[in-house]
Formats: sequence, C-alpha cells, structure tokens
Amino acid sequence: MPRPLNEQQAIHALYSRMHRAMVASDTRTLASMLTDDFCLVHMTGYDQPRSEWLAHIESGQMRYHNSVEEDVVVKVDGNKATLRGRNRVNADIWGARGIWPLQLDIDLTLHDGQWLMSGARASTY
Repeated sequence: MPRPLNEQQAIHALYSRMHRAMVASDTRTLASMLTDDFCLVHMTGYDQPRSEWLAHIESGQMRYHNSVEEDVVVKVDGNKATLRGRNRVNADIWGARGIWPLQLDIDLTLHDGQWLMSGARASTY
C-alpha cells in the first residue's frame, strides 16, 4: 500500500536539503541525514564510507558549487524508501571540475519517525 503523499514530500525535502548542505559544505547537516553505515558509490565505482565522504567535503577535496534539481521520484514501502534524483551539479571532485548531470539512487530507512539515507549510488543521465 502506498504511503501518504506527505511521506514522499518529506523524503523529497530531505533530498533537497542534502544538496543545499553539500553546496554549503555543511557536514553536520549531512551527517544528521545519514545512517552510520551509509556508503556513497561514485560514478567510478568507488564505494566511499560516510566518514570519508564527509571528511573530503570538510577538507575541500570535494567542493560542490551549485546543484539544480531536475527530477525526483520517490517510492515508499513501509519503513523503506528509494529516491531517484537528477540534478545538474557543478563541483570540484578530487581536482576535476565539471558540471555533471548527476543521478543519485538513494536508499532510505525510517528510524524513530525520521527518514535517513542508508546508501547512494551516483551515475550520470
């Protein structure tokens, strides 16, 4: 049975807040959205643990300059959800500057009434 639309809206809002935090290099906000075992699988296939991703944002090794949302699809099933988001992202990633059509496929879980991102896979579209 589909969840109420407000669940989908809450997850979409979390995704939008994540991109604002990435652009602001606000790792405290990002950390609050992620499970402890969160991993980000990059376009290269590199599986980056949560702590390393946040550290690379803090150090400037990964610097997000702008992110423009183009499409978001959310599916909720009980206490699990998936989100496919497509943004045009202007960033410096490990010395490579570009504007990428970034697709993130994100898994989420409901913890004590709060949606948290438990994993993400990056690709282009």
